[in-house]
Amino acid sequence: QVQLAESGGGLVQAGGSLRLSCLVSGGTFTLYHMGWFRQAPGKEREPVARISKSGASTYYADSVKGRFTISRDNAKNTVTLQMNSLKPEDTAVYYCAADRSVLSSQYASAYDYWGQGTQVTVPS
Repeated sequence: QVQLAESGGGLVQAGGSLRLSCLVSGGTFTLYHMGWFRQAPGKEREPVARISKSGASTYYADSVKGRFTISRDNAKNTVTLQMNSLKPEDTAVYYCAADRSVLSSQYASAYDYWGQGTQVTVPS
């Protein structure tokens, strides 16, 4: 059974940085596109970034473009989200997810497996 485990969340002041990691176990990592999503209180889950199976292609939400970087290490079954210049509006629970589809998707419904989430808080 495929399992995803996020780590690296926390509280950081505006303008600071955090690095989220997601370790995937129980499956063949290179079969999955990987994505990061976030959900703030009272809001719907939204896509943040995603990366193709090979790591050759990455996509970002406009709200994080230029500040966040997604990467993956296929030898370590890990996907990482480097978050810089954090803003209060980045406060949310961040989830990593795995998608077996042929083409990567920004839609949460396309993803097959999800982690438990990690809280990121940026006080205003």
